[in-house]
Amino acid sequence: MTPSELAALLTPEALRLLDALPPLESAGDVARAVSRLRADGRSPDLVTAVVGQARLRHRARDKFGPFAERMLFTRAGLEQATRMEIAARHAARFREAGVSSVADLGCGIGGDALGFAGLGLRVQAVDADEVTAAIAAYNLAPFGDAVSVRTATAEDTDVSGVDAVWLDPARRTAGHGETARTGHAEWSPPLEWVFALAARRPVGIKLGPGLDRDLLPDDVEAQWVSADGSTIELVVWSGVLARADVRRAALVVRGGASWELTAATDAEDAPVRELGAYLHEPDGAVIRARLIGDVARALEAGMLDERIAYLTSDSALTSPFVQSFRVREVVPSDVKALSKLLRARGIGRLEIKKRGVDVDPAVLRTKLKLRGDEEATLLLTRVGNKRLAVLADRVG
Repeated sequence: MTPSELAALLTPEALRLLDALPPLESAGDVARAVSRLRADGRSPDLVTAVVGQARLRHRARDKFGPFAERMLFTRAGLEQATRMEIAARHAARFREAGVSSVADLGCGIGGDALGFAGLGLRVQAVDADEVTAAIAAYNLAPFGDAVSVRTATAEDTDVSGVDAVWLDPARRTAGHGETARTGHAEWSPPLEWVFALAARRPVGIKLGPGLDRDLLPDDVEAQWVSADGSTIELVVWSGVLARADVRRAALVVRGGASWELTAATDAEDAPVRELGAYLHEPDGAVIRARLIGDVARALEAGMLDERIAYLTSDSALTSPFVQSFRVREVVPSDVKALSKLLRARGIGRLEIKKRGVDVDPAVLRTKLKLRGDEEATLLLTRVGNKRLAVLADRVG
């Protein structure tokens, strides 16, 4: 969004039109809204701005729920924003540590700042992009003087007047060079600067879950977070925001409930064992935190293969940290033989999961030509150098 487009949007006329539009759930809804507004004599620029925002508000419901109906967005800002449920958990960490004021450096459209302000913290929100900062100011306006928003870089912001800092470094889109791993300089602000600040102040840092773990300082808490099955972030906590004796954590949020696994260090993997009566797929946050071994021992399970994150057991145990499947049988991995077997079993609905094999589940499902009223899960993986295909039923 350009400054001129934002200026067109931040007018009483545009905001009234935006609030009056019904939800735009499809391309047909968008086309009808555009036609109606143009027929009313609205300018093309105004129509584009209003309809674009209405579409983004609809998409934002997954992250912001009913709050989306009074917010403004950019497409990139919405994609990068923390969902409200997770932002509230971030804010709760600050409040439980006794923090009353926070600088949100790289605030984006204000997702995390909404969480901080909603729990009563004073917020100093900063973003380097002028348009993004203006949208954050609009979104945070209901909190009045408890929140300030300005345009600046993280490095140029004086944080001496706040208790703690929240940072959401941005990946640079150019100038990556030919490095094979994620380097500090690819981030803005650079991770060297971010981690140096974390060594001096209580800081929470939101990073991508796939960050090279070798870049993490030794004296911080690293918490991987998954929401509804997707691993969405790594948060690094320092100072009073980090929990005593916790260096690795996996937080699993699903359907409004949450579970967490914590440890002082990476867990030792469980031994490899033969396929048992159950197969378990650890949550992505557990895998990233390298706490699979702790989950395996709680389930009386072992690794199916030392290089692949599948667990197996004979015990009828499961946990929120895994998806569990009751093994029916080992089946052929050859497409023709597998298709014949599935038709003989009457399986017409098949969930396909895979690890360690180069298979496109959508393409495979088409080739299998499924027919029948039964359903099952097919898990494709490798044990050693051999491909393994397991037909199973979900547990729970």
